[in-house]
Amino acid sequence: MSKARPQRGDDKDAFQSERRGFMTAGLGLVAMSVLPAAAAAATATGSPPLTARTPVADQPLPTRKLGTLEVSALGLGCMSMNSGNYNPPRTVREMSPLIHAAIDRGITYFDTAEAYGPFINEELVGEALAPFRNRVVIATKFGFDIDYATGRRTGGLNSRPEHIRAVVDASLKRLRLDSIDLLYQHRVDPTVPIEDVAGTVKDLIAEGKVRHFGMSEPGMQTLRRAHAIQPVTAVQNEYSLLTRDPENGVLDVLQELDIGLVAWSPLGIGFLAGGIDENTRFDGPGYTDYRLSNPRFTPQNLKANHVLVDLLRTWARQKDATPAQIALAWLLAQRPWIVPIPGTTRLSHLDENLGALAVHFTTDELAQFDAALAHIEIHGERLRKGLLDMSGREAPLRGAQNG
Repeated sequence: MSKARPQRGDDKDAFQSERRGFMTAGLGLVAMSVLPAAAAAATATGSPPLTARTPVADQPLPTRKLGTLEVSALGLGCMSMNSGNYNPPRTVREMSPLIHAAIDRGITYFDTAEAYGPFINEELVGEALAPFRNRVVIATKFGFDIDYATGRRTGGLNSRPEHIRAVVDASLKRLRLDSIDLLYQHRVDPTVPIEDVAGTVKDLIAEGKVRHFGMSEPGMQTLRRAHAIQPVTAVQNEYSLLTRDPENGVLDVLQELDIGLVAWSPLGIGFLAGGIDENTRFDGPGYTDYRLSNPRFTPQNLKANHVLVDLLRTWARQKDATPAQIALAWLLAQRPWIVPIPGTTRLSHLDENLGALAVHFTTDELAQFDAALAHIEIHGERLRKGLLDMSGREAPLRGAQNG
């Protein structure tokens, strides 16, 4: 979940008080599988018993399949740790304990990209995960045009085969890897046939530098063409209760092709956690919060969309959970091959997110929730125009890029 500075009203204060009470009395129980002595001590001192909002102590974290790749049912998105997009950048020293705690709790999927920073997020992830290489799946991405001399992003895309190879070699060094577990094309390049992209990744897999191929926000015809050259393991798209675009045909194609979905921003860039409203102000010293330019995060749209948070709060009270846990549990219930990757810089939020794995909906409950959801209109585009134009894009056919 992303950091923001909300100015809370009285009603929100009451709910946040409930949430803080949950964090104090219940969230520590998430760690019972790795800290049984601490859990026993909590029970002895009269802490509340295990409830639906925390994983069962003696059970490992559940896993899911992305194509043939098995990963934890929740992953950890690492971008917000030091990219400067949502929070003040943290150091490796600050974030390594969080990443190690995620591993202790059973998380195996960690997501980064060369564009995050750029470069520094891969360096952080690589250093933090180096001692645990055989226990984790590391995913990274290529596809943005970055000047390697200055680290400046040009604003364009670059998936030319020679550039892909250069990115992979550089990412391997930053991540301290011999092979990248899952390599995504970050966005479809409108100037490069996808056959050239998929063919290059196929060669990199044959060379042992990459293990699995993924795509982020591709057009569906481009996905099919890529999959015919090199099987695609996962598609990474934005998907949450705030952004349900994948339901418009994408999920059907993924199911048909046996491709997993990695859901980025599954908590709506923090909005679905319930701590943001029209009075929230973004940005601070040392970073520029991306949400400042996101159409859904204008004061008017935050206010209009708050009805969705109200729905989550209602169900959170019914389920003895938090809004964030309800949002993640709903997403997990949509398909068995969806893996959300909420990002955070806080251990308390990591534990809260993991608690969603113990929140379940019956078929009737899902129907009731979806019926209420159908009456809610979401206000504002999910991305600013330049970024939105890069989503769902189709790659040119061979020969057409020069025509």
